[in-house]
Amino acid sequence: MIQKQLWFKTDLFDIEPEEDQETNPLCFGRQLANWVKIRLDEESVGRAEIIPEDWGWCVVVQRKPYLLWVGCVSVHDYEKSASNDRLPQGQDIVWTCIVAAEPSFLRRLLGADTKVAVESLYKKLKQILVAEPAIVFVPQP
Repeated sequence: MIQKQLWFKTDLFDIEPEEDQETNPLCFGRQLANWVKIRLDEESVGRAEIIPEDWGWCVVVQRKPYLLWVGCVSVHDYEKSASNDRLPQGQDIVWTCIVAAEPSFLRRLLGADTKVAVESLYKKLKQILVAEPAIVFVPQP
């Protein structure tokens, strides 16, 4: 699987109470995923849909000829955090967006090339994030 990733801080998104009941403990990002979906829809990137995953929230941009998606999640350290800790808020949260493509097993055998699609979606997502003044990029934690 080919993927590219961005990390940033912003006070635009909050953690919603109990949203990690649809993912896994401490995997937050529903508000970020909703925001990304709206921005991608405005850019006519596709008809995105949001689904919870065990690792966070997935904005599916296309399903065929392969799955192309943006993963949205807060960064957390399971060794230093517990699900009953006070949740971080606003600017204290490091968010990450992961752009990835997943061809089916058969498509992989046939040599599906997803590099161009991943790079294109990554560039579009980065433009969207850069255009938002409340977003500050940070190094990979």
